[in-house]
Amino acid sequence: MNRVYNFSAGPSMLPFPVLEKAQKELVSYNESGMSVMELSHRSGLFTNIITEAEALLRELMQIPDNYKVLFTQGGASQQFAMVPLNLLNKSGKADFIHTGSWSKKALSEAKKYGETRVIASSEDENFTYIPDVDVTMIDKEADYVHITTNNTIEGTAFATIPDTGDVPLVADMSSNILSEQIDVSKFGIIYAGAQKNIGPAGVTVVIIREDLIGQAKDSCPTMLNYQTFTDSGSLYNTPPTFAIYMAKLVFEWLKKLGGIKKMEKINREKAAILYDYIDQSELFASPVKKGSRSIMNIPFIIPGRELDAQFVKEAQEAGLETLKGHRSVGGMRASIYNAMPVEGVQALIQFMKDFETRNK
Repeated sequence: MNRVYNFSAGPSMLPFPVLEKAQKELVSYNESGMSVMELSHRSGLFTNIITEAEALLRELMQIPDNYKVLFTQGGASQQFAMVPLNLLNKSGKADFIHTGSWSKKALSEAKKYGETRVIASSEDENFTYIPDVDVTMIDKEADYVHITTNNTIEGTAFATIPDTGDVPLVADMSSNILSEQIDVSKFGIIYAGAQKNIGPAGVTVVIIREDLIGQAKDSCPTMLNYQTFTDSGSLYNTPPTFAIYMAKLVFEWLKKLGGIKKMEKINREKAAILYDYIDQSELFASPVKKGSRSIMNIPFIIPGRELDAQFVKEAQEAGLETLKGHRSVGGMRASIYNAMPVEGVQALIQFMKDFETRNK
């Protein structure tokens, strides 16, 4: 079997033991004679799957009892609309910290439903840093404050979570959920598309404080109302059953590994060795300011040289896939999510060293 190191920003690589287990159970899950893809979402077998997935996620993230875990669809992009539809119900105002392409989309969607205000932004330097945020900057009347904790495209991340006082903090955590320890109680809502650290594309996890549920206006579509998913246990309609099953396997893998504390240690090691090489390199450079660097998505450039296409092509030939940078940033990008082993990052660094030697 020829497996490569996949540095895609998403859908990303999955843990190999998870793929092997899914393969083993694919035709007949739990000796049922049916694939998970064929199970009724109302069946006892699938009820066990979704219940166990939630329990594992609660354990891994130490989610407090006054938070609900919902399995929705539509990706983070659908949450850009669901959040304002459910929360813009008092003042009709929301504050945003603007740090890149995805916060821009969340902001644009929220503008359709209420008044929005950007309280801090790094757009002045092409989103190469995370701006400072102080609680005094926040409108006390705002219905929520929105952040993107990790910026997949720009390669920046919040080193510390902003203090928003009594205003609920809503976080798009799609690209760094489960990668490091966080205090869930600091957030009103956490949402994350699965296709980076949770599982395959198709399911979106929402972790929401109970007091924020049930506040949507009557005009809110049924399938965009958090109350709908809460009341039905995420089973109002047919959910993405296979994606939820795969998420459960990933949660099991992460627990067996040692949990998020162990995962964070590995992730910081991976990021450190790659950043260390980039910083001492005479060919490559990081466009991101040091205090704001992501440990999940690492963009790098070759200043003053037209070598990007050659690098990506030769890397692919060496079994290092999907390293082309986003068009808005250019250069290359290595997404090193949970499933990327240290050996994969070491292989990338060795290739970069060889490439630098050949192109001095």
